[in-house]
Amino acid sequence: MRPLLYNHAMRFSHTLVLIAALALSGCNGKSSDVSAEGIPSPTPFQPQGSAESDPLFSAPAPTPLNLPTTTPIPTEIVILPETLPEGVDVNSFAISGALNPLTGLPPADPSLLNRRPMAIKVANYPRYMRPQSGLTLADQVFEYYIEDGLTRFIAVFYGNDSEWVGPVRSGRYFDEHIQRMYQAYLVFKFADPRELDYFKASDFAKFLVTPTNGLCPPFHFLPERINTVEEYNNSYFDTVRWKDCVTNNGMDNNHPYIRNGYYSDAAPAGDLPGTKINTYYSVDSYHYWEYNSNLHLYYRYQEINDSRDGEDEFAPLVDRVTGAQVGASNVIVLFVTHTFANAYDEDDEVFQIDLTGSGEAYVFRDGVGILAKWYRTNRDQPLLLTTLGGSPIYMRPGITFYEVIGSRSYVDQGDGEWSFRHDWP
Repeated sequence: MRPLLYNHAMRFSHTLVLIAALALSGCNGKSSDVSAEGIPSPTPFQPQGSAESDPLFSAPAPTPLNLPTTTPIPTEIVILPETLPEGVDVNSFAISGALNPLTGLPPADPSLLNRRPMAIKVANYPRYMRPQSGLTLADQVFEYYIEDGLTRFIAVFYGNDSEWVGPVRSGRYFDEHIQRMYQAYLVFKFADPRELDYFKASDFAKFLVTPTNGLCPPFHFLPERINTVEEYNNSYFDTVRWKDCVTNNGMDNNHPYIRNGYYSDAAPAGDLPGTKINTYYSVDSYHYWEYNSNLHLYYRYQEINDSRDGEDEFAPLVDRVTGAQVGASNVIVLFVTHTFANAYDEDDEVFQIDLTGSGEAYVFRDGVGILAKWYRTNRDQPLLLTTLGGSPIYMRPGITFYEVIGSRSYVDQGDGEWSFRHDWP
């Protein structure tokens, strides 16, 4: 098997032992950029008999979360993976209505799980429309590169509601992956004609939600910004009123079968600390997450100026609705192929981000960094994260935040601080 990270040297503050077949090259204490392409491909794996035999999970097996005794537990339903590389120790995915499968926590209201999730586009730029609304109430959030050095969020709401989510901005091809994985309504404010026409011609067209001149769908303006922010940066979605909108119009709001994730409060027995995570998309878009060991959360700090003069400036990223700083129980960095369909799309940076198959990943929870693999085992189910040995990785119950970067991105780490630099072919 080829070395774990082979293109450049990686700086470690202590000995890393993952599995005996994986060897590190160039560990000479000197820090430098490392290509993420060097993590082994999906095959061959060195299968482990169970998660307990994986070095990462040398601690006792996680115990189930305590559930309210009044919560009914329906008959278990099982989803079989459609594709799974040999050596990955997962045979089927169970479904249970007792917990929110996207957080591992009880929903704010059990009845919320009887609906279809909503995947809502949320702007991160221009900076003057911050703070955003609703990010701390989402179950899972994906951030990805759009164009011109900027990023955007797509936030999945299932177990919580928010009267204000946004500002809602335009769609991208990547959003199809999130819509399909969560079988969600895709909420966005229009798109480039190439992408919008593609969406309208797709088999998920009935799940597209865009503004109209009426009250349904429930888009609305933030009153205090009406005179200071242009309309296209002042459009918010109301997930509470969406229920009535769907019911009154006879739309499909039946809850989909979404597999349970792997969750545990028990911290993994990892060798690599991960207490600060820097992600650099461009001179205009960069941020970091810092771990709070008392609250078991990573808190987000966002750039407030570009770094063209060489100076990085940050401030806490705050949710206008809750007043809380955006935080996550799990931060997952996904390495994903970015391409263009043609020269026209390349000129406009209209990306095809291929979140199918599998790829490299890094999982951060409880102050630990885990080298991982992501798998799209089913077209209509969330991603599976495993160790390099093929055992499922248990997430901490709570919000999960995904950072999507190019497959040729670089990573450097030392003393618990990790730095990722987005790059694509």
